[in-house]
Amino acid sequence: MSHLEALTAYTAAFVAELVKAGVEDVIISPGSRSTPLAMMMAEHPDLKIRIHVDERSAAFFALGIAKASEKPTVLLCTSGTAAANYYPAVIEAKYARVPLIVLTADRPHELRDVGAPQAIDQIHLYGKNVKWFVEMALPENSQDMIRYARTVCTRAVTVASRTPAGPVHLNFPFREPLIPDLERENLFELTERPHGCMNIHTGILSLQAEDAETIATELNNYEKGLIICGPIEDCTLTEKIVELADALQYPIIADPLSQMRSGKHCGEKIVTSYDTFLKNEKAQKLLKPEVIIRFGEMPTSKALLFFLKKHRSIRQFIIDGGGGWRDPSGTGTDMVCCDEKAFCQSITNYLVVKNSTKWLNKWLEIDAVTQRGLLQINQQSSLSEGKLFSLLAKILPNHSTLFVGNSMPIRDLDTFFHFNNKSIRIMGNRGANGIDGIVSTALGAATVSEPLYLIVGDLTFFHDLNGLLAAKLYNINIKIILINNNGGGIFSFLPQSKHAANFEKLFGTPLNLDFQQVVNMYGGKYTYISDWDHFNDAFQQAVEYSGLSVLEIPTNRNENLMEHRTLWNNVSQEISATIAGEIK
Repeated sequence: MSHLEALTAYTAAFVAELVKAGVEDVIISPGSRSTPLAMMMAEHPDLKIRIHVDERSAAFFALGIAKASEKPTVLLCTSGTAAANYYPAVIEAKYARVPLIVLTADRPHELRDVGAPQAIDQIHLYGKNVKWFVEMALPENSQDMIRYARTVCTRAVTVASRTPAGPVHLNFPFREPLIPDLERENLFELTERPHGCMNIHTGILSLQAEDAETIATELNNYEKGLIICGPIEDCTLTEKIVELADALQYPIIADPLSQMRSGKHCGEKIVTSYDTFLKNEKAQKLLKPEVIIRFGEMPTSKALLFFLKKHRSIRQFIIDGGGGWRDPSGTGTDMVCCDEKAFCQSITNYLVVKNSTKWLNKWLEIDAVTQRGLLQINQQSSLSEGKLFSLLAKILPNHSTLFVGNSMPIRDLDTFFHFNNKSIRIMGNRGANGIDGIVSTALGAATVSEPLYLIVGDLTFFHDLNGLLAAKLYNINIKIILINNNGGGIFSFLPQSKHAANFEKLFGTPLNLDFQQVVNMYGGKYTYISDWDHFNDAFQQAVEYSGLSVLEIPTNRNENLMEHRTLWNNVSQEISATIAGEIK
């Protein structure tokens, strides 16, 4: 058996099985050692191949596709530091539960640890940040080894997709020569089990009927309850949570990434301004619950986190269909490993529907007062970060996707973006909460969810300028709103800001960059916003434009800080006046 025959049969079987297992998207970072797989993948008619030369951006681009499609996406690179550059996105995929299949080519075993070029230790390169790692066998053309390649492939797709989803890593050693025989007849024909190597049957975590009844009986005894929804990708969960809230008459605290602040579902119990009113001590005392039911990741709001920590004695059920441990506050009392929709359904079956709305109305009244106060931001005549987020629900088209960067953008979204009946999907990278790779992730998501609007700060934009190449190569329709306050705006809100001597050098980090030239380099349309009228006109033009469009909004960090603090103080006074007399 020749090396060429073995290389061709082995890689062809693996690629064919990828397709049989349901993989559609592959992101390839060019390199030499990955040649066999790259050429084989490009040859398969049912794979959508995209090339991205920067490995870090490529990995986040794949992450975005997988997040938006909720299907596993494949990454392929050569050996050496190329694989190391995938690491940040692998970490995000781990903590955000995104299915990625990372394929790294490698030197064969005889060329490792002997000074060969582009050879590093790639065994367990990503450590515990992947769900599964396999050091693949060298290519062979025997029936057993072809079956092995297909089995590993099927298992990799299954493990990546299975709840909780996440990344897997397969490391492929290849000997030279690296060119497979693409002229072989019936290249992707699978003679054994032609419809797929293995059928995978998976179920969901569920509660025993007696456990559901026990929990429901306890909830029937609590009038003052809260439902807290953190970041959730599953849009189909919304209706079930609303039904649960209707039965319990509990308010729903909805993180902006919970998919509950927009949609056609009933929003009468949705509370969105909690991050503001939970800073008020009187409100904290008045709104102390007896029980909490929490879905999704931990919400963004620090005020909510402190509220939970302040009331550690409260019964708190954490529902996780992935069987994880989502309790960074250490306040949970019950971990419920159950599919979220199944939990809502099984609990609702045993609940006694409540009629009292006194507790619910307290939350809704304070939420309404707070929202009215926050709307004062719209009176701001100068360009304002808070006002931008307050306008989003009005200006974003129906059935659009909003991708929001970390640091200040996600927090301003939490504060100023309230419930609306539009179908707006909101996404972000809240697994590891980093600012790297945001642009590429949004571009990947834009290939699935269009139209997509990305809002980022200047530091986040700078961190991933290479990612814009994908927009040019694949004519991706994305509209980017770039908030440029010339530095790290969030640090102005942190204790570091009180130490002025080296604040700008260490934390303010002004870049003083002209982003127009970068946008032009990647073939995008650039607009520097001068005022709100200009923004409204430019935004409408961006809506109608197909391709990369960047609207840069200049703001001032110090003015933004004072604007937020003044608004919070004013709203806090209104909240205190509203609840005066209710607290003894």
